[in-house]
Amino acid sequence: MIKKVIAAVILITLLTVAIVQAVDKQTDKQPDTAKEVSANKTGLTIGAKAPDFELKTLSGETVKLSDLKGKKVMLNFWATWCGPCKAEMPEMEQFFKSADKDIKILAVNIDPQLDVKGFVDEYKLTFPILLDTEDAVNEKYQVVAIPTTYFIDSNGIIQNKFPGTMKLADMKELTSKLK
Repeated sequence: MIKKVIAAVILITLLTVAIVQAVDKQTDKQPDTAKEVSANKTGLTIGAKAPDFELKTLSGETVKLSDLKGKKVMLNFWATWCGPCKAEMPEMEQFFKSADKDIKILAVNIDPQLDVKGFVDEYKLTFPILLDTEDAVNEKYQVVAIPTTYFIDSNGIIQNKFPGTMKLADMKELTSKLK
């Protein structure tokens, strides 16, 4: 009988320790503010300074967002396996060919381990394709779904965000609102 009581006490103690540790870990992960909760669920907010980054293109050139200050930037996050991304790429190419010189398109690929070059060749894309090999830019921009496109004004401020597939008209409208 005493052995059963001792075993029960040990079991209850172990369960209590496990529960306390689990609650502590969960508490550590909780955001401090409601704003952080919102940012974690929806990505960067409109009006925020666009985080700077530096990535390589398919051809090995380096592109740094801060070097584009004074230009309007359409920053698109996409993947080769993404159906909606495939649907918007021809219209992005069409927009790129007709856009003003002060508008830059940067398409950040989040799956560079796959055949990005083959994808670009298949869709005959000529705008800059950046490779996020470390997933760092994707994390900085808190991209929740792809495609997602940020519209950044000439001062480096996010003026709009478009989650989902864009049409040519959307691209024209949202870039025309940039200063």
